[in-house]
Amino acid sequence: MASDRVPMGRMFIDNEMLDTANRILASGQWIKGPESKAFGAEWAAYCGALSGTPCSNGSVALIAALHSLDVGAGDDVIVPSHTYIASATCISLVGANPVFVEIEEDYYTLDRDAVEAAITPQTKAIIGVHLYGQPIATEVFELAKERGIPVIEDSAQAHGTSLNGKRAGSFGDIATFSFFPSKNMAVGGDGGAILTNRKDLVQRVSTFIDHGRSDKYRNDSLGTNFRLSEIQCGVGRVQLKHLDSWVKRRNEIAARYSAAFAGLEHLKIPKVRDGAVHAWHQYVIRVGNRESFQAHMSSMDVSTGIHYPIPCHLQPVYSEHPQGQRGSLEYTEAVCDDIVSIPVMPLLTDDEVQRVIDAVISWIP
Repeated sequence: MASDRVPMGRMFIDNEMLDTANRILASGQWIKGPESKAFGAEWAAYCGALSGTPCSNGSVALIAALHSLDVGAGDDVIVPSHTYIASATCISLVGANPVFVEIEEDYYTLDRDAVEAAITPQTKAIIGVHLYGQPIATEVFELAKERGIPVIEDSAQAHGTSLNGKRAGSFGDIATFSFFPSKNMAVGGDGGAILTNRKDLVQRVSTFIDHGRSDKYRNDSLGTNFRLSEIQCGVGRVQLKHLDSWVKRRNEIAARYSAAFAGLEHLKIPKVRDGAVHAWHQYVIRVGNRESFQAHMSSMDVSTGIHYPIPCHLQPVYSEHPQGQRGSLEYTEAVCDDIVSIPVMPLLTDDEVQRVIDAVISWIP
């Protein structure tokens, strides 16, 4: 029996996806075929980037991006602490040092002034995260260009995000995406992509994720296997056809929420940057008593989430980091203490959206 609980996510599967998977299985070409080439090109074209390379997931996409920029031992990489841990651990995994900085108060993305204050001669790159689907301020990219520092757009939550007509993935030197099942667009399992807007990085990216080879048994540079299967690329191509309608639906739901919650003084609703199309991977509110709020929502059969309860600099893995103690990033820490995500997936019915609204409004802190 199906649960009546309003979920945070729901999988989209249609006959075209199933037919595509069966067709590719029957073809016998399960890797390095026409689907991966087409998906990379189509995703790059959608985002407005020069080139696109599918890869096995969003986390390794970040590692590949750093490697392609020659980031390594002794280098510093500026990154927000309010993000999923992969945005930071990728830096450590290539031997570099994450330098955690604050986020903007209203938009939860990199604070331009905090980035500027963190730049040193050791700064080799900046990782900016379009968190929740909110685009990073253009001032961050302008600052990086002035200082000659490449920017990696961590766009794992920004499928369909745009700012002033430019889509996420087209602002920085290189961009990474995740197609994990919970993301705004998926590929039937783990998956990712690396986009670049620099000609000098196109070949570096594509060879690194395929053992650094230029031919079957010729390996010209260091690399490994971060490839994405043909089946998943084919599924991704089908999902891409629906992305714009899904982003539109997410925006409709978010607009209903913001209108309904506007007068509630005991919670803070999210803002949208001027000129932005927010992808609404998550609709995140701030509440004074998160435990009480989540218990109430659960009692009303509405799911909630926390993205994210522990900032990266306070994760145990960074306990020895110079910033690895509470008080290092006070605003980030305060945000992580009281944020809550409510369902905003495009497959919510109008009745389910109203149930979420009614549950939030009925909470008494």
